Amino acid sequence: MRLITLGLFSLLLLIQYPLWLGKKAGWLRVSELETQVAASHKKTDELKARNAKLESEVRDLKDGTGAVEERARYELSMIKSNEIFVQVLDENGQPTVSKTALPPPPPEKKAKAAGH
Repeated sequence: MRLITLGLFSLLLLIQYPLWLGKKAGWLRVSELETQVAASHKKTDELKARNAKLESEVRDLKDGTGAVEERARYELSMIKSNEIFVQVLDENGQPTVSKTALPPPPPEKKAKAAGH
């Protein structure tokens, strides 16, 4: 009777080995795959947020003139007609760095209705 119990116990252990430590379907492998999936989801969420931001910027550039005007002012130093541009130079004749922070970007427009 003792030999049968020992034999059944060893068979039970042999059956459990692939479940816990198997290379293809063991719990350790499942844990590794879950970690990889979580990392992939995080990266996907970051890329979705980046894409949404870029899409918003493209839509604003296509539809509105505010973003174009803002870029022209800050990146190209352009001014509107009837405006006066004042630039302060330091002792070396170089433009001084502004100590005033740039204004926040204009609020994003609400998404248009699906039917329009």
